[in-house]
Amino acid sequence: MPADLLFTGGPVLTPEGRTATAVAVAGGRIVAVGHDEVRELVGPRTEVVELDGRLLLPGFQDAHVHPIPAGLELGQCDLTGTRTAEETVAVVRAYAEAHPEREWILGGGWSMEAFEGGTPTKALLDAAVPDRPVYLPNRDHHGAWVNSRALELAGIDAATPDPDDGRIERDAAGEPSGTLQEGAMQLVGRLTPPATAADRLAALLHAQRHLHALGITAWQDALVGDFLGMDDPAGAYVAAAREGSLTARVRGALWWDRERGAEQIPELVEKQAALSHGRFSAGSVKLMLDGVAENGTAALLDPYLDRCGCATANRGKSFIDARHLPKYVTELDALGFQCHFHALGDRAVRDALDAVEAARTANGPSDTRPHLAHLQVVHPDDVPRFARMGATANIQPLWAAHEPQMDELTIPFLGSERAAWQYPFGALLRSGARLAAGSDWPVSSPDPLQGIHVAVNRVAPGGDGSRVFLPHQRLTLTQALTAYTAGSAHVNHLDETGRIRVGALADLVVLDRDVFAEPVEAIADARVELTCVGGEMVYAARP
Repeated sequence: MPADLLFTGGPVLTPEGRTATAVAVAGGRIVAVGHDEVRELVGPRTEVVELDGRLLLPGFQDAHVHPIPAGLELGQCDLTGTRTAEETVAVVRAYAEAHPEREWILGGGWSMEAFEGGTPTKALLDAAVPDRPVYLPNRDHHGAWVNSRALELAGIDAATPDPDDGRIERDAAGEPSGTLQEGAMQLVGRLTPPATAADRLAALLHAQRHLHALGITAWQDALVGDFLGMDDPAGAYVAAAREGSLTARVRGALWWDRERGAEQIPELVEKQAALSHGRFSAGSVKLMLDGVAENGTAALLDPYLDRCGCATANRGKSFIDARHLPKYVTELDALGFQCHFHALGDRAVRDALDAVEAARTANGPSDTRPHLAHLQVVHPDDVPRFARMGATANIQPLWAAHEPQMDELTIPFLGSERAAWQYPFGALLRSGARLAAGSDWPVSSPDPLQGIHVAVNRVAPGGDGSRVFLPHQRLTLTQALTAYTAGSAHVNHLDETGRIRVGALADLVVLDRDVFAEPVEAIADARVELTCVGGEMVYAARP
């Protein structure tokens, strides 16, 4: 049978390496991989893509991403890219002036390093927007900046206690200063007007176009449910899947309500059945175990340090009681659910691995494919446990570089020994662990090539190559590409994707160059020129 689509004339990355120069596709699958002989499958209706030396890859997959919140924020007050307090406030003021009809000023993406101590004040926002409430999550979405009007509407004052899972930042007099951390975000976030179903669907399709343009053909949505005032993306996915506009393959991780226990599991079973449709499946459960290191809420085995290098009383927060976590995970695993852990600090990582071990002991081997995302601080004793437990390390490589948030708000409060345990990609791989990769967008850029650049170089794109972050944890280019393709396909339960081989689904990407032939310092300069899902072109760069 003639091919529907033929790629020829360039290197093709197969599981064995760049061992082919042509790939034929028919009926949405790869039907031939080879060289000039594949041209025999060209028929009168075959579309031929001349690679001209460009690299053909399996489609990238993001193993931890939030596309709908990202799509919504793109249409709101977008603070990504701002670097100083003055610049950030100016963008907020300009947005408010341009949108006098908005009851609330919403958006986010500001950088903690732009503000002293990473905690901007309400006074700055009051000067820019005195008349309306403002609610702006930061870049990592574990803290929110609010003005006095928002605090007033929420009834937050000096007498308001911190919630168990969060913190209200306060000034010297004990008054709320304008930054809400973790669960305290919900005190204001629950008051913000929700997006409509049409808004959420539009945000999904906007985000999908952006991700396809970056070569992403599939992803795992890391939060399907209600959390901290964010809109539940479930309805948008189901609508898009039913109408055929969901061109990506998506696995949803259903939110584990950390204020409840095992009684919610039957509800998750019902949601899985009700939501799974077409290219969207809901077979994972997201368990958020801790916060982030920058605001002192990542769960650590030993205390954080203060600015003088002395131990404090703070070991971060465990959002799910470690005494009960093994029971929850064991029951979820027995029901066939994949557990997707947010585990950033070394105590959270250990708690997650202990829970996976309990499930393995009780249930025996299974194909549920648990994975731990973020892994900023991993105790060396726990590195080899990933391979033993069959737990995938879900890495966000873009964070593993020197930048102000790392150098000013993290390393000093971890201390030199723990700082050296951060993002141990190389150690995990050498121990036999499987790596998957993602972005956590809108926390950081969803561009896989930027993440691959940092995984290989341990330097931010455009950064100073003389300051390599823990160079012994670097990956090779092949290892990093594998994490973003076959590794993420594994955790997404998309075994017919992630590799270029006969019989696989034709989820493919063409880069504008062969990155293997370029210096590794130039990886981030590469661009995606063509993206296919099931043999259908979902993105093509303009000439």
